[in-house]
Amino acid sequence: MSSPLILASQSPRRKQLLELLDISFDIVPSTIEEVIDTSKNDEDIAMDLALQKALDVAKDYPDHQVLGCDTIVVKDHHILGKPKDDNDARKMLRLLSGTVHQVITGCAMVKGEEVITFYESTDVYFKDLTDDEIETYIKTEEPFDKAGAYGIQGYGARYIEKIDGDYYTVMGLPVHQLYMKLEKNGEC
Repeated sequence: MSSPLILASQSPRRKQLLELLDISFDIVPSTIEEVIDTSKNDEDIAMDLALQKALDVAKDYPDHQVLGCDTIVVKDHHILGKPKDDNDARKMLRLLSGTVHQVITGCAMVKGEEVITFYESTDVYFKDLTDDEIETYIKTEEPFDKAGAYGIQGYGARYIEKIDGDYYTVMGLPVHQLYMKLEKNGEC
């Protein structure tokens, strides 16, 4: 590998966002099964999941900067993962409907023994969804590969009234904060 940065994710959204930094990187997806430590607070859970991914890939690339990321959707301290099926997506969307929830993206950068973790959190205000809107959205199949059963950058955008925080965090990568960390390390 020629690139000093490795993205430990197969997310097309993270790849697209990392490309905005105009830096060279390779993609080596982590293959670990994530373990959530429920004794931690929400922000630490997001960073810990990101660190698990980064460490998994970094063991094979000790001379590279490895970036792991994980995005969680949190409603009343309950973490919403990716829906398993239509009913699960329905439940999540009803739970988020007409309320505010948090999207937290944790990041971990690992190079050799050096570890840097950070997170960004954004409040997302969802409109009050009708049953028809929920069914229409589920038919797009967009909810199924996204934590919380929606994507801000896709069809789900029509249901978001506003956000308080960083848009890119909701997409899965806090671009500005990552840029600042990479710039500080002389990598941007």
